[in-house]
Amino acid sequence: MAERTVDAAAPARGAAARPVVQAEAALVRHYRRLVRLAYVALPADRDRHSRVLAAHTAVQRALPSRWTRRSEPATGDEDPVYAALRLRVLRDGLRPRPVPRLLAPRVWGLRLFTPHGGEQDAALEQALVALDAPARAAFALRVVEGLTAPEAAEVLRHAGVEQAERALDAAAGVGAAEAEADLSAFDACAVRVQPTDLLGRRRTLTAVLLVGVLGLTTSAALLSGTATSTGTATGTGTATGTVTGPVASATGPAPAPPVGAATGPARPVRMPADLWQHTARLDFTAWPARGDRREDAALLGRATAAWARPGPQTRAEPGTDTAPPIAPPRLLYAGTVDGAAVVLLYDGQRLARYTDGRDGGLDLARADDSDVTTAGAVVLRRRGSTVRYLLAPWVEAAETRRIDRPDTPAQPLDHPDGLTPATPGGVLTDCRGATVLQLRSSPVVAEKHAFLLADLGGLVPAHLTYTPPPDRNQPARSPREATGPDALQAWARAVCTAPDGTPGVKQLNLWAFAVQPLPQNAGSASWVCLRADRWTGEGSAATAVLLPAAAGPQRTGGSTGRACSRFEQDTVGWAWWRSPQGTEFLLTAGSRRVTRLTVKGPDWSADRPVPDHALAVERPARTDVRVEGVLDGGARIGPQP
Repeated sequence: MAERTVDAAAPARGAAARPVVQAEAALVRHYRRLVRLAYVALPADRDRHSRVLAAHTAVQRALPSRWTRRSEPATGDEDPVYAALRLRVLRDGLRPRPVPRLLAPRVWGLRLFTPHGGEQDAALEQALVALDAPARAAFALRVVEGLTAPEAAEVLRHAGVEQAERALDAAAGVGAAEAEADLSAFDACAVRVQPTDLLGRRRTLTAVLLVGVLGLTTSAALLSGTATSTGTATGTGTATGTVTGPVASATGPAPAPPVGAATGPARPVRMPADLWQHTARLDFTAWPARGDRREDAALLGRATAAWARPGPQTRAEPGTDTAPPIAPPRLLYAGTVDGAAVVLLYDGQRLARYTDGRDGGLDLARADDSDVTTAGAVVLRRRGSTVRYLLAPWVEAAETRRIDRPDTPAQPLDHPDGLTPATPGGVLTDCRGATVLQLRSSPVVAEKHAFLLADLGGLVPAHLTYTPPPDRNQPARSPREATGPDALQAWARAVCTAPDGTPGVKQLNLWAFAVQPLPQNAGSASWVCLRADRWTGEGSAATAVLLPAAAGPQRTGGSTGRACSRFEQDTVGWAWWRSPQGTEFLLTAGSRRVTRLTVKGPDWSADRPVPDHALAVERPARTDVRVEGVLDGGARIGPQP
């Protein structure tokens, strides 16, 4: 490894400042690279907001007031000025205790988060937690900087690491899969920006200044060059952005300590017990604090600390960020359930269920954009095949019913203070025995409004809806509650096409897109498409035909994406069917805009207009076929694979 020095031989005062100017230019040019290096090298067990600020602080402190003349290591053709800046960043990260940072970036009223990475990024995050500071620095040099082991050892020794080879060996212990992560979750210059406790800061500001402040004042203090931030704010009060220069300092009066910062996790916020009766926003934000231990400060402290510092006992549903809460969380429940202390929190985006004890932990689930139905219940405790729910405060009556017995009356379910007794669960795909919740809202919310929820293994049960067959020449119908006789009958027959017990499903809609009279007076078949929409915005659909006297639905296709949703309302299905007389038929059907169906076999074909959107073709034997539907506008569609 070659050692290079910055030329400091020029004695003139004007020339003496040139190395500092070069350092400024190098810092601005390589700012993002240096911040990523610092972020990876910093302790991985601190919350992401503090870690983002610490990474920017380390890089901004790397610029000296005057350039030193001592040698700094540079590798190959590497810029020696950049190498010197990198060394100062590493030394800062290796300090056992950070020195006072009077000029460090300050962010008041906002919290910063690095992007949510994939599974490899999450695994790497866990692996870094187990490494000490020299090993993290070694890993950063090898992976982020791409240095060889001898080059990284030389840099570590210059940074003050006495046992550089030992640090490199520890860093090499990180698994190959984790080391191949794309580090998308470690880019502290591409951050999400979200508010802290807006109301709390506003009240504090009013008390101090006797003025009302409705927003945040952001001032950018740049070290040299420019800093640009691009992002979009959403209706939930979040924003995303990419910082391409030294981080700005967002300042505002009366700062509230960020959640999970060194000052400790924020105290949970409590909503008034009657808020749901006076607000038009009926979701988890309107839930009051309930439970017999909601005044247990020690229990609440353990719950908020577990969320502020996620660890090995943190379990997240698919697509759920494991970061600390974006704002002081709302307390929804704290009590003893079946001998275990349970706390339920909500930060406006996610639900967190904390179960106390060695076998407990933290369960996180997406719950943003909920409503009166999808915020109707939460699973507080799961034991074997039974679950205990906490119901929304606007639920006036609760019942259970077997999904496979549509004609059996629902059974009343007690729910004092919203908590139900142990209730049978059961995966919907069992086709038999699955028990669903039937809830009815208070007249204060909606008159005679009942809805069904089904437990799919997550914190929030899925909302079941039903879309009836289309009327001739009428617009497509919208999903409705699955509590009517026709909906219950259809769900009882089609439930086997539901997704398995994977959590994270927000809504299941059963759409009967066609009804087909069967040949030889054998009754009629109902064509359905069952769509599962997840909290993440993803979805999947499966088509099936419900035949008379059949044991269950005959699945005809399935796909991911937006099939069978309001954004893709055209579909086609086909299936072989043997009549009671033993004749083989190929049945095909399409949704309301399908005006023609085409079927092609190895040596035969059928191409006919279908006013009733269905076609039955008699064939002597089953063969490979190709089916297409022609829409009223001339476009052709195929069935789901």
